[in-house]
Amino acid sequence: MPPRSIVKKFLARPQHEGFGAVVRRSIGRFELRYFDPFLVLDEFSVSAPAGFPDHPHRGFETVTYMLQGAVTHEDFEGHKGTIKTGDLQWMTAGRGIVHSEMPAAEGTQKGLQLWINLSSKHKMIQPRYQEIPSENIAEATKDGIKVKIIAGESLGAKSAIYTRTPTMYLDFTLKQGSHLQQPIPKSYNAFVYVLEGEGIFGPHEESSSIGAHNLLLLSGSGDGLEAWNKSTKPLRFILVGGEPLGEPVAQLGPFVMNTQQEIDQTVEDFDNYTNGFEKAKHWRSQARIGLDY
Repeated sequence: MPPRSIVKKFLARPQHEGFGAVVRRSIGRFELRYFDPFLVLDEFSVSAPAGFPDHPHRGFETVTYMLQGAVTHEDFEGHKGTIKTGDLQWMTAGRGIVHSEMPAAEGTQKGLQLWINLSSKHKMIQPRYQEIPSENIAEATKDGIKVKIIAGESLGAKSAIYTRTPTMYLDFTLKQGSHLQQPIPKSYNAFVYVLEGEGIFGPHEESSSIGAHNLLLLSGSGDGLEAWNKSTKPLRFILVGGEPLGEPVAQLGPFVMNTQQEIDQTVEDFDNYTNGFEKAKHWRSQARIGLDY
């Protein structure tokens, strides 16, 4: 069977988000509100004092992967940590979390944040974190291809991350002249996001090259992904796939549930500090306290 083809291509343009941060949003914008099970993909760029001060989440997971610099996160459970270049944080918001994500180094901090929906049966689970430093992320190399395996498996190596919604997340770098063939589970929706360089993707080697900041939605049928780097510079991209949930989506900003009634209840819970948001009443992050003065 031939590989999956590209069914849509979007260039992610910069927009402002949070407190003075700039993001290139590809999933979660008006042309592509939802790509089951993915809600948002942001490539973010932020320099102090800008950032993402105290804000809530409910009903999904956020995956933050640092490309440059460092970000400190803290939440109302007392959890605090810093992720640096190449590190990963996989946060399951579940029934509710309030946290902040702020620059922790000089200059510009860059990274990717992916929001993965949770099924109705998992939306109200307890929040949890999986934090993986760069050196503990599985890696493999073969024939001019290097891959960091954030979730799933590639080139014989496997990730240790546990994903509630079955997910693959692979960070590939292809040297000049290299050719990738990567299987994708048949039931998964999948996409490519190009980070650096330019490459050819899909079944036809003679297709036009596609450059950085482009999101490529892959067809539902086909035998995985094929990619070629025919340029003189390295090609870096992520390949992400996930099992579609096939459930209705009701969203109000950082709250993602199945029905409008559940969204109304979530707003009530947040406003009244109940049902998972109790600790939000008296909590302010160190970043927020600094901004308030």
